[in-house]
Amino acid sequence: MNRSITWRTLTRAMMALTVSLSAFSTSAHAELTPEAAKQIAVETYIYGYSLISVEMTRKVMTNVAKPSTKHAPMGQFANLREYPSAKFRDVTAPNADTLYSNAFVDLSEEPWVVSWPDMGDRYYVWEFYDAWVPVVFDPGSRTTGQKAQTYVLTGPGWSGKLPAGVKEVKSPTATVWILARTYSTGTPEDYKKVWALQDQYKLYPLSAWGKNYVPPAGKVDPSIDMKTAVRDQVNALNAEQYFGWMAELMQNNPPTAEDAPMVAKMKKIGLEPGKPFDLGKLNPAVAAAIKQAPQTAWEQIVAYTKDSGKINNGWLVNLKVGHYGTNYMARAWLSAFGIPANAPKDAVYPVGQTDADGNPLDASKHNYVIHFKSEKDLPPANGFWSLTMYDDEYFFVPNPLNRYTLSERNSLKKNADGSISLYLQKDNPGPEKESNWLPAPNAKFIPMFRLYWPKENPPSVLDGSWWPPVIEKNSASER
Repeated sequence: MNRSITWRTLTRAMMALTVSLSAFSTSAHAELTPEAAKQIAVETYIYGYSLISVEMTRKVMTNVAKPSTKHAPMGQFANLREYPSAKFRDVTAPNADTLYSNAFVDLSEEPWVVSWPDMGDRYYVWEFYDAWVPVVFDPGSRTTGQKAQTYVLTGPGWSGKLPAGVKEVKSPTATVWILARTYSTGTPEDYKKVWALQDQYKLYPLSAWGKNYVPPAGKVDPSIDMKTAVRDQVNALNAEQYFGWMAELMQNNPPTAEDAPMVAKMKKIGLEPGKPFDLGKLNPAVAAAIKQAPQTAWEQIVAYTKDSGKINNGWLVNLKVGHYGTNYMARAWLSAFGIPANAPKDAVYPVGQTDADGNPLDASKHNYVIHFKSEKDLPPANGFWSLTMYDDEYFFVPNPLNRYTLSERNSLKKNADGSISLYLQKDNPGPEKESNWLPAPNAKFIPMFRLYWPKENPPSVLDGSWWPPVIEKNSASER
């Protein structure tokens, strides 16, 4: 009898506590002003932008039945066999210096094994990104050397025994984006040599260790937009779609411990990892304010460009990539305009912002030149350097030469005094200068240097002792 009374009393107390907590939650939402709700929503949008961008990229790039050069099912490599063309829209700021090998794996069920052969003397770098886009591990020429290597990727909460001699790479999220970059000169002969290496890049679940693994066919979802750029698809999501998807993804791709203050803020607008997000449960005025957040947040991400790094000589150098901590804006900006990026010691990407007069770069109005005083003043890199031309949305520019970069492999011509001039303009400067011509659009444009494995001793882009020269108007060629 006493036990029954005790049980009934305990049950009533628990019910009362539940009602009380519910009332508290409702009260908390009610006390949230529309202005405060919008501010939290904007911060939440920026915080989650990389997570949504990675997932949207995954959906697009894995939505095929079998691997191709640009897409592959989950757990399989898409090995790019030639440099992408100006039609390529899968990622922003693509490169034409290395051949990508892309793959996505889901570690929620079991670990995955990744391996590659001896790379000889060829420069390469692998990046393993978690679902929020930070670099988890970056093996390659700089860090782990040229010998054959094998790793096991394990997800959050996994524990178990690994095969002898295999190194574990622990990911804080279930989703991992694997991107290998293998250098190629771009000639047909060199492409074939890279293909032979790519064909030996292996990826399989740990349960297939020691077995003859045949990957299953992928599943194609016809509702996924395979044509629109990922960034545009992300930006087209309304608040309820965006935050709802974000809450869902955070269940297997949890926030870090240092994200706790942000997670607490999100809860105030009804967003909790793994729980449905429903604007209908909020005060209508608060819900209306939250709906405005995506546009405001995107404007802030774009505006952050000028603050994303240090500007000198009209070039922006951003070293806040690869590892972000709680700098969510830096992470969002990178996800919007350069996803995914290497850690600075693997690569640095100076981005041209203005000419020598501080004006925006516009090839419909001017021709431009970048002048290096001597060969020793070229970008200091242990791997290689290049200069890529993009339109104002960070995509390649169509041109008669199908040339998207300039680099050492272009056999750049020197001037009579030993200096080197690079010409950025829409029209061919003529046969004497064509080798040094980087075709620009008849519009605004964005030039980007790449320094792979930048040198650490001065002059170095890492410590600011080297900067690209100013971009000057080439008035002589305009006459």
